Amino acid sequence: MEKEYRIGILGATGAVGQNYTILLENHPWFKVTYLAASPNSAGKKYSESVKGKWFMDKDVPLNLRDLVVGNASKIEDALGKCDFVFSSYEGTKEDIQKTEMEYAASGIPIISNNSAHRWTEDVPMIIPEINADHAKLIEVQKINRGFKKGFVVTKPNCSIQSYLTPVFALMEKGYFPKKIIVSTEQALSGAGYPGVPSLAILDNVIPYIVGEAEKTEKEPLKVLGLRTENKIQNYECKISATCTRVNVKDGHLAMVNLEFAEKKPSLEEIIDIWNNFKAEPQRLNLLFAPEQPIIYKTEEDRPQPRKDRDNDKGMAITVGRLRKCDALDIKFIGLSHNTIRGAAGGAILTAEYLAVEGYL
Repeated sequence: MEKEYRIGILGATGAVGQNYTILLENHPWFKVTYLAASPNSAGKKYSESVKGKWFMDKDVPLNLRDLVVGNASKIEDALGKCDFVFSSYEGTKEDIQKTEMEYAASGIPIISNNSAHRWTEDVPMIIPEINADHAKLIEVQKINRGFKKGFVVTKPNCSIQSYLTPVFALMEKGYFPKKIIVSTEQALSGAGYPGVPSLAILDNVIPYIVGEAEKTEKEPLKVLGLRTENKIQNYECKISATCTRVNVKDGHLAMVNLEFAEKKPSLEEIIDIWNNFKAEPQRLNLLFAPEQPIIYKTEEDRPQPRKDRDNDKGMAITVGRLRKCDALDIKFIGLSHNTIRGAAGGAILTAEYLAVEGYL
């Protein structure tokens, strides 16, 4: 791609925002030119605003250290400084909904990590390997709201990305799930700042994460849904989820039990489908696309977060322990890197797809 896009990051001082700055540091298409956060950080140099709360293993990128942070709620601060923004700033649902739509109305497209607009009818919620075609809803959104250049696109919750692409790969071959029971073991980095107190998670598992089970049960239905002329028709499937927090830095595990509606593939066929799965990001050779989106591990004790979360830039879904299930049909374990595939990296991949397809 010849064009270089100027990028803004809303919520740049938070864990996801920091990850954006690292992942985009050497991106040939996207150059970070604007950072914004809460009023408490606005007006400070970026290096000062993250002092004492920098979570990344790498240092603050040199080219961003002296960049003065703007106020995320003041759209006028961003005008003329960026072509589109990644949104990961915190606030109430109502505040985020209002602010993101105001950016879009001002002509700045939003690619959001937030949950505020995931169920807004004319806003697509995209995992590029599954439902890239939902991006066509952008034109409906523009007509509905009178937008010229701006729009809002969201990504789904990180908790569903460790297993949904393997499920979709089976659907592509005609094997449709009618019931999914999933339990997740979610990493500490998914809790954001200030996170989970160390003494609460030490020698412990926390069996409740606010809102996670509900998101895990509902969001797949929209992602797997059928795009009609003006909206997404949700996929019909019963999902039951239990979400826990475990003492792992990065990487969400999902233990999945699945029942098929009619046709039932053999275990050998499932593994073959997963190993050969390719989608739009791979066909377009997008930079953040994993070469092999689904990696099946044959070892009995894999996948493991520490060993498998970084597979293919942290963007691959690693699966294993596929077995027959007496209660349903099959069971398996899926793993994804929650702060890369499930957060900033997944949104960057979506942005690459939107850029190549002419939406940006």
